[in-house]
Amino acid sequence: MAQAIRFGIQTGQQFASWPEIVRLWQRAEALGYDTAWTYDHFVAVMMDPYDPTLEAWACLAALATVTTHLRIGVLVTGNTYRHPAILAKIATTLDVISNGRLEFGIGTGWYEPEHEMFGLSLGSVRERCERLDEALQVIRSLWTQRETTFAGRYYRLQAAVHEPKPVQQPHPPIVIAGAGEKRLLPIVARHADGWTSFGSPDVYRHKIAVLDRLCRAAGRDCADIEKSVLLPAAITDDLDAVAPMIQGYAMYQHISEDEARRWMLLGPAAAVRDQVRAFIDAGLTHLILTLTPYNLDVMEHFARDVMPAFRT
Repeated sequence: MAQAIRFGIQTGQQFASWPEIVRLWQRAEALGYDTAWTYDHFVAVMMDPYDPTLEAWACLAALATVTTHLRIGVLVTGNTYRHPAILAKIATTLDVISNGRLEFGIGTGWYEPEHEMFGLSLGSVRERCERLDEALQVIRSLWTQRETTFAGRYYRLQAAVHEPKPVQQPHPPIVIAGAGEKRLLPIVARHADGWTSFGSPDVYRHKIAVLDRLCRAAGRDCADIEKSVLLPAAITDDLDAVAPMIQGYAMYQHISEDEARRWMLLGPAAAVRDQVRAFIDAGLTHLILTLTPYNLDVMEHFARDVMPAFRT
């Protein structure tokens, strides 16, 4: 029996012109994808920083006006880039523009060269997690309360007014990215409606078990948190042809090429369907294809040859 699952795409704002980005998102909507996401970087990550890269939330606002039913978001917003009160306002504006289609993706921030380039404070892992925890408290309060007063270690607000409220009530779904078991997953257990990261089915099975334990300690049901994975894909009989893609992904994730293959969707359609089932068996219900660089063929083949097997 087919299992219900959501499918999405993520497109970095590089390697393509603006009209190409628009066409890709509109085609994704026509193909039946459920979600589409930009990424939050000001320069190309792990590549030539002179490659043109458009800002994530500005692009998302424009893309909201040329789509009608895709759920949209940034996968994921770097908390270190914007004050949470400003980010809450940006996100609310997107929820209004899209008529309630925003999924609010956020993480701690991580790319050190980018922070150094723009004079942004990155901080230690502990500091970034503490800042994220405070930011989520601030954002949730601004979205739901008449006024927000907050005195934390990193952020302070005094009788802050936030109007209008988001279209989605009580607020857009909060999707937190990351995998750290000591500091990040406890934040997911406290705050998240959805969680996403990278990894193989075995990695996710372990992480979900940890998250389940943390949710029980926080008085929550882990089943209430949607669990997603961000995956590169190549639907092909010729894996030798995608060896550079595998090598690049291994380098990006700081893992071996063998491990990278377990973290990717690779091979003919039948093999990819089996790989998707392995993620579902591990507990995932939302698979997101990362299409950077842009690959319309993969998006088309996946929609035609893989997704129908998982639609009820």
